Amino acid sequence: MSDAIVIIPTYNEKENIEPIIEAVFALSNFFHVLVVDDNSPDGTAALVKKMQSVFLDKLYLLSRSAKNGLGTAYIDGFKWCLERDYDYIFEMDADFSHNPEDLVRLYQTVSTTDADVVVGSRYIKGVNVVNWPLTRILLSYGASLYVKLITGMRVQDPTAGFVCYSQKVLKAINLDEIKFIGYAFQIEMKFKAFKKGFKIVEIPIIFTDRIRGKSKMSSGIISEAIFGVISMKWNSLFNKN
Repeated sequence: MSDAIVIIPTYNEKENIEPIIEAVFALSNFFHVLVVDDNSPDGTAALVKKMQSVFLDKLYLLSRSAKNGLGTAYIDGFKWCLERDYDYIFEMDADFSHNPEDLVRLYQTVSTTDADVVVGSRYIKGVNVVNWPLTRILLSYGASLYVKLITGMRVQDPTAGFVCYSQKVLKAINLDEIKFIGYAFQIEMKFKAFKKGFKIVEIPIIFTDRIRGKSKMSSGIISEAIFGVISMKWNSLFNKN
């Protein structure tokens, strides 16, 4: 039984899912993998099921009936992992924008220090992003500055999606009260951990934009992040949970 599991949410990731799973299992650390698939019409889930016969008792699939957002996929994944008593639960994209080899560094940090949350940060040492247009970099980096200003968090990359949470953090957060479903979900989770006094540590990574498949970014996701942060901070002034 591993003490660490990597959640990979998917929607139409057939080009990436097999190589990303193989890359995780090739690591020296023994990670399990949970794929949370939102009924991908391209057959992503079928590929995972095929691979389960090869990676017995360490590759799992949680199939959902529809595309209901990144946030709810992770919430369902968190609950699944907590029920099975994993100590360290990781978030990672399927498209290789997060280097699977960095999982080892995140794991070492959370398991050997007093860190409760470890963030793979694009901005802790300059701007470490590959293959993004300048407008996307400015939007992302500007969003990070905006979030820090509004929330008071000192996290340099609050929108990061390459994260490890220790079990105690996810148990302390009321997952049913998480409101955001897009990339603002990443901000909200870190803010909840911050408000509860957990130690958030960032380690530098290099983020590489996807080569295969299509980005899920949309104007609605951006809007949720911009306006949601203000409401999240306002509500926190009256709600200590």
